[in-house]
Amino acid sequence: MAEIVLMPKLSDTMTEGVVAEWHKKVGDKVESGDLLAEIESDKATMEFESFQEGVLLHIGVEAGQNAPVDTVLAILGEEGEDITGLLEEAKKKAESSASVEEAPKAEPAPAPAAAPAPKATSAPKASAAPAPAAAPKAASAAPVVLNDKVVASPLARKLAEEKNIPLSQVPGSGDGGRIVKRDVENFIPGGVVNARESFTEVGLSSMRKVIGQRLSESKFSAPHFYLTLDIDMDNAIAARKAIIEGKGAKVSFNDMVLKATAKALKKHPGVNCSYLGDRIRYNDHVNIGVAMAVENGLLVPVVRFADQLSLQDISAQVKDYSIRAKENKLTPDDWAGSTFTVSNLGMFGIEQFTSIINSPDAAIMAIGGIKQVPVVKNNEIVPGNIMKVTLSCDHRAIDGAVGAAFLQTFKQILENPVLMYEL
Repeated sequence: MAEIVLMPKLSDTMTEGVVAEWHKKVGDKVESGDLLAEIESDKATMEFESFQEGVLLHIGVEAGQNAPVDTVLAILGEEGEDITGLLEEAKKKAESSASVEEAPKAEPAPAPAAAPAPKATSAPKASAAPAPAAAPKAASAAPVVLNDKVVASPLARKLAEEKNIPLSQVPGSGDGGRIVKRDVENFIPGGVVNARESFTEVGLSSMRKVIGQRLSESKFSAPHFYLTLDIDMDNAIAARKAIIEGKGAKVSFNDMVLKATAKALKKHPGVNCSYLGDRIRYNDHVNIGVAMAVENGLLVPVVRFADQLSLQDISAQVKDYSIRAKENKLTPDDWAGSTFTVSNLGMFGIEQFTSIINSPDAAIMAIGGIKQVPVVKNNEIVPGNIMKVTLSCDHRAIDGAVGAAFLQTFKQILENPVLMYEL
């Protein structure tokens, strides 16, 4: 008997999915556990295995198309089985759901004619706006000549004379090919004739839509404030070199940042918290989200119980996440449950930036690059290595003094790396 395969809900926040690729085609035999398709959720592209057996009789969502969760993704059954009834039933159910959703949106009955609506006067103005004027016409290949005279505006003629530009060489973009001021201003002798502006538009992926939605909600609902601190990285640089040479472990500065962050959070639980609307959760465990750029957006896999991990363990876990993120192999469990987030753009040469809080976390720390600058030590100006960090805090959960104390501890640990193991 034929069975419907529904668009799966691959994360708690997923409302629709995009079929990135089908691994079976209509007529193929499908076993339970076979890879049926790759589905792009709001977080990542994930492999979707079939839980049913049978022949693939129908594909409801073609590759590259999106569809809401719980709509018909495919139908499996016996070869040659009639699925018309199943499709009609699914269509009626979808139409019924759509009508229920649209019902609350009904407009209230219009006011009597004696009471004119206040918007009535604004409608004609909107239609009268000269929309086409904003987009200049593409320049014609050659200027228009009338009675042996190039057609041009007086201002264009004056400007061409001042610049010593022959109007006969200037393509016109005005009405009927008339040369206007901008044509003379943009004219490049010997340049491309009939050049046109061009662009490419790409639809938002599910991940990009959710990133925009989540960060907008965080930025405009959480009252952010920012604390920036300079950290002397001379000792951290020396410690990293010693670790690499002594243990052969290729730890990065980001690994050291995560280790120092974990230690500082354990000492300052007031920053290791989550704002939950009607309450604040102070977390005893330290789970650090690590922001990672991927092809279609941003993922934040979580290093769990980071305060209990060694520097080498943190390094290995972050490398594993990085590889799987690039291969779209992270799972919802990998990015769930952070208590604090770190975003590092130092490897791109960014000196300083601010990050938007990854709700429900109440704070996120932005890490800039290490920069060689003159510093004062023992009353002398000497070369130094400075790293700027900026802590973004949700003022509903964290006060300035609490955030500042956390940063001071973080700075103390990084400037004295031995404290990573003593605190």
